[in-house]
Amino acid sequence: MQNLRIATAQFENKSGDKEYNLGIIRKLTARAAEQGAQVMAFHECSITGYTFARHLSREQMLDLAERIPEGESIAKLTAIAREYNVAILAGLFEKDEKDQLFKAYVCVDSNGLVAKYRKLHPFINPHLLPGDQYVVFDLYGWKCGILICYDNNVIENVRATALLGADIIFMPHVTMCTPSTRPGAGFVDPKLWENREADPTSLRIEFDGMKGRAWLMKWLPARAYDNGIYAIFSNPIGMDDDQLKNGCSMILDPFGDVIAECRNLGDDVVVATCIREKLEQAGGYRYRKARRPELYKDVIGQSHQSEQKVVWLNSEE
Repeated sequence: MQNLRIATAQFENKSGDKEYNLGIIRKLTARAAEQGAQVMAFHECSITGYTFARHLSREQMLDLAERIPEGESIAKLTAIAREYNVAILAGLFEKDEKDQLFKAYVCVDSNGLVAKYRKLHPFINPHLLPGDQYVVFDLYGWKCGILICYDNNVIENVRATALLGADIIFMPHVTMCTPSTRPGAGFVDPKLWENREADPTSLRIEFDGMKGRAWLMKWLPARAYDNGIYAIFSNPIGMDDDQLKNGCSMILDPFGDVIAECRNLGDDVVVATCIREKLEQAGGYRYRKARRPELYKDVIGQSHQSEQKVVWLNSEE
């Protein structure tokens, strides 16, 4: 297995404006290709926009969503992948042949669709159905998985994807800077974003504190370390509907170390090299091999009624 150059990006998407968002995806993919990237990862619903969907009716969601792989956005992503010879991962809303709605994340290369994943724990719109399976696929000889945003907070999902063989897990998000029961959480004032050129310091304090990066660093490195995988985290920056997001898209290695991170207060892309040897050098690899599932298989697999609460979303009702 050869080393693999992966890029992750952050950008300010426009709600419902696929043409604009795909234009930014093309521009950032070009930048990544110039740096030798073979793979380019974008955030959750990077094609369609995300937070505004909480206001959409079923009919509006169906108008926004696309069939996969027949939809226009997959064709345009494939054209970008072919132009720059880079595999691209990006997100959008999907409708199937029965007009059921899902939150999807796809990987395409120059030949078209490589993989599709449906979010297991969607919540932004009540008409979205949950996915029902993990996805692991081959990319340049590496085994890759996908888990979208909330899916990564349920640690069993990450472990299961790793046990299915994933060396790399793509973790597209739209997260941080929202209220929560945890101390220090909350929205960030959009006025700080508008004034970022004159006063970047005040914005960076909010973005890097407990509303943003400091919270992320409590758990994201652990997902990579405990499972011995590369974690490719992608997140938007700027306004997503009426919410300000802080970006900090990053790549973590199997030791849980951040090896590349977007730090600009604007659209950005970074590239890191994934090295095969780290997968078996990392503690997570050894600990997975030392597991004793006979001790806990009945505990982990016992009957459970899933309950999902999103504080900031429920507070709007």
